[in-house]
Order: sequence, then C-alpha cells, then structure tokens
Amino acid sequence: MKKTEKKFLKLPEYPGGKEAFKKYIKDNLKYPKEAMEQKIEGIVHLVAEINDNGEIEQVWIENGLGYGCDEEAVRLLKSIQFGGVKNRGVRLKTKKRFRIEFKLPAQRNIQYVYKSKNDNMNKKDQTAQKKISYSIRLKN
Repeated sequence: MKKTEKKFLKLPEYPGGKEAFKKYIKDNLKYPKEAMEQKIEGIVHLVAEINDNGEIEQVWIENGLGYGCDEEAVRLLKSIQFGGVKNRGVRLKTKKRFRIEFKLPAQRNIQYVYKSKNDNMNKKDQTAQKKISYSIRLKN
C-alpha cells in the first residue's frame, strides 16, 4: 500500500514556479543609480507576508545593501501577485523569504593589437617606425 503525503495547508506560489519568478525579477529589476555609481553588488534578503488572495501585504528587509537596492527589492516584491489558495475555508497569511541579487552588468573592455608584417625587423628599425593608437567608444 502506497503512503501519500498530505499537506493540510496550501501555500501561495508564483504562477509559473521558481523559474518564472526569477525571470520576472531579472526582467523588471532596475539597478539603482547610486548603487551603480558606488559599484555595489550583493543580495538583499527579504521576508514578505502574503495573504490568502496572493497579495503581498508587508515586506521586511532582513539583510540589505543600501544605496537604493533595498527600496528596489521592496518595490519588486510589492508588484508581484501570487496565486490565491483555498485551505478548507480557513483564511491565513503566510510569510515567505526571498533573495534578490544585485549584480552589475559586465563592462566591455576591448583591446586591439595590430602587428605589421615587419615584426621580424631589428630593434633599430622598429624604433624608427611611427606608433599609432586608436580609441573606440561603445554605447551601452
């Protein structure tokens, strides 16, 4: 006889699961200007209280970064709607922990090296050559 595990309480979940939640955070995260200027990276740890309709009522910051990252993490969480749950007529609020990562976008540093066909010249001839350098600016 197979024993099935029954849970009395159903907890609210983000529609689409964890992967959809991560994608939502990635697509809607606006890196704070102050944090970008100070090159701040890290993880903001939050706790949110979710009601039975899937709405986030309160958000607490357990461990923050500052520089506007905490406020952005709270803004993101408050904009989320979880799926509502029915627990046999019992209305309940649940607390859930979240981690929102702030990581600076990779900077592009491109370096070009030009070598002529005359690389095998002796040192005397190489110093006589003119040196030319170029700067290329890329828009992000």
